[in-house]
Amino acid sequence: MINRRSLLKTGAAAVALPAILRAHDALATSGSVNVFAWGDYFDKNTILADFEKKTGIKVNLSTFGSNEEAENKLRAAGAKGFDIVTPSVDTGPNYYKDNLLAEIDEKKFNVAAVVPSIYRNSITLGATNRGKRYLVPFDWGTEAITYDSAILPKKSGELSYADLWADGLDKKVALRQKSIFTSIAIYLDATGQLKTNRALDMYKSEDDSRRIFEACLKFAVSKKKNFGAYWNNATEATAAFTDAGCVIGQTWDTTGILLNRKTNKKWKYGMPKEGGLAWTDTVAMPAGAANVEQAYAFMNYIFTPETGGVFANTTGYNSCAVGAEKYLSDEAKAAFEMAYAPGTIDNLWWWPIMTPFFSKLRGEYVEKLTNA
Repeated sequence: MINRRSLLKTGAAAVALPAILRAHDALATSGSVNVFAWGDYFDKNTILADFEKKTGIKVNLSTFGSNEEAENKLRAAGAKGFDIVTPSVDTGPNYYKDNLLAEIDEKKFNVAAVVPSIYRNSITLGATNRGKRYLVPFDWGTEAITYDSAILPKKSGELSYADLWADGLDKKVALRQKSIFTSIAIYLDATGQLKTNRALDMYKSEDDSRRIFEACLKFAVSKKKNFGAYWNNATEATAAFTDAGCVIGQTWDTTGILLNRKTNKKWKYGMPKEGGLAWTDTVAMPAGAANVEQAYAFMNYIFTPETGGVFANTTGYNSCAVGAEKYLSDEAKAAFEMAYAPGTIDNLWWWPIMTPFFSKLRGEYVEKLTNA
């Protein structure tokens, strides 16, 4: 789906502010657009300020910290109140069942601005429903291992999920309850301790899913002395290391990359040999969007190569915009090299389409782990 060569090319190191949009890209030159996005996505002083300056459209930004929060708030509002939302692609079915999203008008959205392979392959991950496109892949990233390299002198690809469960890490490990069941299932399968088809059987049937969740819960509880902090959003993940004393953890890429960039070079982020978890976030339009033309102007703007580069440089995530790699800073290129050693991208585990029984069981077992 994604390869190293297409995402990390040599090019201009300096980051240019987004170029002025072509007239046919901006479908509106006034009004406002209500954007509901992940909390660390859009900086008001860079991307949003430049969009407002170039289009004359005011951005009203609201943020969320989890897919569940985004979905529940949009559903409670009857799919109204927002013009843009940025859910993860695998959660698409949760929105489709209640008709919460509007079909993407590919005459108004510049499809050619998205990396073709990513746009095409997003179909199998949940971006369409009954042949209609509702989700546009916007960025991709991973959830793997952030760690203190002074304590654990390993590189990406040499790491293992076993490093999270090693002795001597009492209350030193940061974890997200929603995803450690998956990484444990991958680890137990890789080591021959539990057959899970690399965790994909968790989506096969309710019986298979419960069998795996039960075994993973047992394993996690046996290692619970290592748990130092739980996190559910980017702010909590960073605080696990800066405030709670964790020295290693399973986190999103931006946590380790920004700790390395802004806090201390000892912090590293890399892929375990069993395979990092990979996700794709998208841009979508709620069914009740009131500012449709402004929403398409915003969508076309954030998929320009320059804006994709700015996004990647400021967040640590990877843009799906064609040509964004030309605008990566030297710092961003170095972070990519740190995170993805040769061969690790090909070994990524992409989150499959969410199934109702998986979502239900995950919630049940997260509660069991929390109370264990």
